Amino acid sequence: MSYGSDVPVEPMTSRDHGWPCLRQFCVFMENRVGRLHELFQVLERNSLRVIAMSVVDSADFSTVRLMVDDADRARELFTLSRFPWFENNVVGVCLPDDAQPLVKVCLALMQAEVNIHYTYSLLFRRGGRAAIAIGVDDVEMAQEILRERGLEIITEDQLKDDDHYFD
Repeated sequence: MSYGSDVPVEPMTSRDHGWPCLRQFCVFMENRVGRLHELFQVLERNSLRVIAMSVVDSADFSTVRLMVDDADRARELFTLSRFPWFENNVVGVCLPDDAQPLVKVCLALMQAEVNIHYTYSLLFRRGGRAAIAIGVDDVEMAQEILRERGLEIITEDQLKDDDHYFD
């Protein structure tokens, strides 16, 4: 590939939207009245749908973990906003139709010695089953183990499908 030629160079990324990780945004904000409202205004005014959210607070600040239906657009908006943020990958998994679905997911990861840092629910359903986001110390290993156990991993593309949201 020659960069000095007149042939346009296509941008290349290490993954596309079918990548089996979900991108999570962590937003830091002062713990004061109206700040969460401001965050949602930035997102929803720009037609982004919040797919999952978890708020961890202390006396002075909060950390909001969230996922939206268009991570690329969210990144643009956060870059232009006044919110300090970063992003990372998490695993999205549909809970199995099982008497103990969370036990099944946790057991699979525990047996593979994959540490779960946190988890929270997604506002997403697939075939009547709920789904969760899992922050782990080894995303690729977690996905491999969960697939081997017959569990369905959620991709970014699936988050754009309105048919699977709670109504």
